Amino acid sequence: MAEDQKLLQALSDEFQKLQTELQSNVDARQKLESQQQENKGVQKEFAKLAEDANIYKLVGPVLLKQDRSEAVLAVEGRLEFIEKEIKRVEKRIAEIQESSEKKKMEVYQLQSHMQQRQQAQTAA
Repeated sequence: MAEDQKLLQALSDEFQKLQTELQSNVDARQKLESQQQENKGVQKEFAKLAEDANIYKLVGPVLLKQDRSEAVLAVEGRLEFIEKEIKRVEKRIAEIQESSEKKKMEVYQLQSHMQQRQQAQTAA
């Protein structure tokens, strides 16, 4: 019975760890999605600008003039990177959810087994 308790505690700890990791990855995805929206907004603003419009980039406390094509390429590059990261994080979230579900079932099965054994001992 004590071994079952230790096993149950270990499984519960693993499940909790998976839940913490899942929350961390969900937070990361939300941050990436926020960055993606911000960069898409910049991309829309670039589309509205005239070809000869000046574009400035904030570098520390200084605004530096930036070539339009360079700025557009930088935003497109960031968007590609963010999209790849979102896919990677979503894949990891799915893996964690699957592992978490398996752990949860192991915990339920062990609890059920322990209850059945306890009921059998009480009946005897």
